[in-house]
Formats: sequence, C-alpha cells, structure tokens
Amino acid sequence: MLAKSVVAKVSYLKRVWGLTAVGWGGVGAVGLVYFTDWRLVLDYVPYINGKFKKGD
Repeated sequence: MLAKSVVAKVSYLKRVWGLTAVGWGGVGAVGLVYFTDWRLVLDYVPYINGKFKKGD
C-alpha cells in the first residue's frame, strides 16, 4: 500500500517537474559553455570548425 502511494507520487512529480528539469539542464549546459573555453566546445561543430583554423 505504501509502495503504491510512493510510486504514484514519484510519477506525478516526474510529470510535473520533468520539462522544467530539462529546461534548467539546457540552461546550465549553455551557461557552462559560455563560462568555459567556447572554442574548445565549438571545435566539435562541423560548420563552425572550419572558420577558426589555427595558423601555424
């Protein structure tokens, strides 16, 4: 009985807060890229990778 109630509560919380958690995760990922070395991250994007060739 208690386990059924807990499972129902967790399922409800996942439905209500799931999209919010995904949104904040995306904001956190963009913030992490912004405050770290952005060229290091953009070197893996194929279109942008060719624009920033390092001249040796």
